[in-house]
Amino acid sequence: MQLRKLYRTIESIANKKFEGDEDLLQHVLHEIVQNEEINIKGGRVWKFDSRKGNYELLHQVGEMEPIRSHYRIKVKDYPIFLELPKLRTVLGSEKDTYLRKHGILKYSATGIGDKLQWRGHTLYRYVLAFNADHLDETLTSTLNIISAALNSVLRSRRIERKAQVLERDLDKAREIQKSILPQHEMRFHSYELYGISLPDRIVGGDFFDYLQVANDQERLGIVIGDAASKGLSAAAQALYTSGALRMGFEYQTKISVLLARVNKLLNKTFSEEQFVSLFYAELTDDKNGLVLYSNCGHNSPILLRADANDVELLEPTGQFLGPFPEEIFKVENVLMKKGDILLLYTDGVSEATNERGEFYGEDRIINGLIDYGKEGAKEITQLILEDVQRFNSTGTQSDDKTIVTIKRVN
Repeated sequence: MQLRKLYRTIESIANKKFEGDEDLLQHVLHEIVQNEEINIKGGRVWKFDSRKGNYELLHQVGEMEPIRSHYRIKVKDYPIFLELPKLRTVLGSEKDTYLRKHGILKYSATGIGDKLQWRGHTLYRYVLAFNADHLDETLTSTLNIISAALNSVLRSRRIERKAQVLERDLDKAREIQKSILPQHEMRFHSYELYGISLPDRIVGGDFFDYLQVANDQERLGIVIGDAASKGLSAAAQALYTSGALRMGFEYQTKISVLLARVNKLLNKTFSEEQFVSLFYAELTDDKNGLVLYSNCGHNSPILLRADANDVELLEPTGQFLGPFPEEIFKVENVLMKKGDILLLYTDGVSEATNERGEFYGEDRIINGLIDYGKEGAKEITQLILEDVQRFNSTGTQSDDKTIVTIKRVN
């Protein structure tokens, strides 16, 4: 399952109404174990009790012999749990005799929720533990995304409650966010560009930008991003990311280095469950139409080839920005010929729903791009966005929507 799709799937499940965090975690646990794409046989929710220094079993599900209700395991017997705040997910061999008798020989453990201080150690309030036929690094990556999604939802709920008392400041926040967006239209050598960003709420986490140094006509950076959280939190992260990219671009930095530095800044500044998916492209004055790009866990932009009326997807070349401070961001390239179109978008476009809960989807975006491909960048952007808005007018799910269209016109 693609990283962004998995994140959105878990986030969608967790955003339903629950009485409390523990009900939410139980529901998500069931969904994870039942998901055939994740291949997990059983799972458990454990809650830390700081008074006794152990984790208590709250819930279990899956193909395994039931464990005694409220069974407890001591932290001192699981020193690997102390690694969770740094690694988020760990793999271990079960040493508890009782659990081994119940078929748990190896397990994965993923930290969820607040981080608590206990006797000089940092521990997660909750741990989701899973067992499967095969436990490897692929499963670890999957569980890391699940952890990030759940932590984002839990944090967003806390933030939304606090945000209610800040309502009077929202108008100012909206004006600040508008200030980070460039003018819609841009022309650079053989390319015309047009971008639109529509927040679902008064403020949102989507953004796009055109990056150019004064008197430098050799390159133009185009960035589109989506902060994972909601409301004010997402808007603050979008503002921070955009500002960091603008500052870094001034120094003629290599793309991979620029993204690595911004990634480390986000990791130090924001909590680990707050991340940004981002696509960065750099146009040049190269006559062959060289375009450099790096995709940081973002929706794959669509490149329409004018001569063949066929599309290519610019797949991720690295992880999200924020949670993984040592991530390396690879840079790839494509050549854009006359008439070729590169469409960048956020998942609020592809995952907009109609009244039946159906997604707008990537295929509709591609079809729209082909249908409107003879138009200019402005018209393409507006026509696709208008179609998405009509589709989503009575939909069951809505999010920030951003589209940037780049067309080589000569």
